[in-house]
Amino acid sequence: MEPTDEALLAAWSSGDHDAAEALMRRHFASIYRFFRNKLPDEVEEATQRTFLGCIESASRFRGESSFRGFLFAIARNQLMLALRKRHRSARVFDPESLSLNEVDAGSVPSPTGVLAQRQDEQLLLAALRRLPLDFQITVELFYWEELPIADIAVVLDIAAGTVKSRLGRARQMLREHIEALAASPGVAASTLTGFDEWAKRISDVE
Repeated sequence: MEPTDEALLAAWSSGDHDAAEALMRRHFASIYRFFRNKLPDEVEEATQRTFLGCIESASRFRGESSFRGFLFAIARNQLMLALRKRHRSARVFDPESLSLNEVDAGSVPSPTGVLAQRQDEQLLLAALRRLPLDFQITVELFYWEELPIADIAVVLDIAAGTVKSRLGRARQMLREHIEALAASPGVAASTLTGFDEWAKRISDVE
């Protein structure tokens, strides 16, 4: 039986390098994907900083969330630190109100870091990018990473009920952006209908 994340973290904390490698192999792709669409020019460094932060914070892991929730919370903290270093204006750092379009206009690729092949995917990617950053992260963690609501609450340091309301609000904002960007009402409708399928398909792209 494969060791749990918690067992690997405990072993890593005791100096087991094999456990460290196993834990990083298990979660590297998800953390890399998280940064690839937000910090494309320093994705390797941000991923490394996240795992370094993981072992430095290991003693604070109390099981309030899954290990993945704990790790994504560290990743989000690293993201906020990186954005603060890049942008000195305090206005830039409100992840509940500003989108990546406003933070780094023109410099960050589509949210998956891959080229969407279908018109509805292109439209949804453009709309997702217009969400406030923490709303985008909420959507990514729920649909792409399939984190439970309780874990997302830990990542964003908000109540579980707020996560649920944020998901509802994010879908509404996506609808508004899609309808505004779509070439026709039919394209908007098909994009919204295929959202769940699209999210699952796009999350499998490495």
